[in-house]
Amino acid sequence: MSLTKQQIFEIEDTLKTALRHKFSNYNPEPVTMPFHTRLLGKDRLALFSFIHSLNTNFGTSIFEPVAVTLAKTNFKEAHSQVSAGSQISEQALFEIQKIMDNLTAAHIAPSKANEIEILRRVCQKCEMRTVKPTKIDIALTAHDGSLHFFDIKTAKPNKGGFKEFKRTLLEWAACVLANNPQAAVNTYIAIPYNPYAPKPYSRWTMAGMLDLNAELKWRKNFGIFWEVKVLSINC
Repeated sequence: MSLTKQQIFEIEDTLKTALRHKFSNYNPEPVTMPFHTRLLGKDRLALFSFIHSLNTNFGTSIFEPVAVTLAKTNFKEAHSQVSAGSQISEQALFEIQKIMDNLTAAHIAPSKANEIEILRRVCQKCEMRTVKPTKIDIALTAHDGSLHFFDIKTAKPNKGGFKEFKRTLLEWAACVLANNPQAAVNTYIAIPYNPYAPKPYSRWTMAGMLDLNAELKWRKNFGIFWEVKVLSINC
């Protein structure tokens, strides 16, 4: 994907702003680590603490705004940190729990297409319940009206988190369908980069919970929507 000069400017500005803000506002918590300090040295430990703090904020301060900037080239709308909705039908909540139970027990294999159709059939059945789902990290609307929602995760998510990731994706879809049963909604877990490069991404322990072809986007196939090129940043 070729970036325009305006995109390059906006991305550089985003990165500069994020780094300058971190440099100006970094205030480490007072923690006494006598063993680490004696082993590594005070300066190395302080540097490690700063880099760790910066890394934990990459999602909201860098990955999200950069993704939105790049996605605007190919999508009708691109936003970050938005709500999927606040209503889910009781029957949809029941079906979500049923899907989760069956996946956890390995009674079924994940199939995003089937799961969406199950939710579509019951999206407005029974009483509607008010919910507060996790906010969507990146929400894209394609020119054909289809919706693409991304939950950006760390490059090596913990195995224990996969169940909650899956539930979040299902709840997003159910919220959208409750408002519009005909909506073409797609929900994904996005991994911004491949820590195993040049080998393929190999965090396949999530295979029993996620439909890897339809729900997981990592570096290259996340780059179908946006891909960061190497930029020369002078902060």
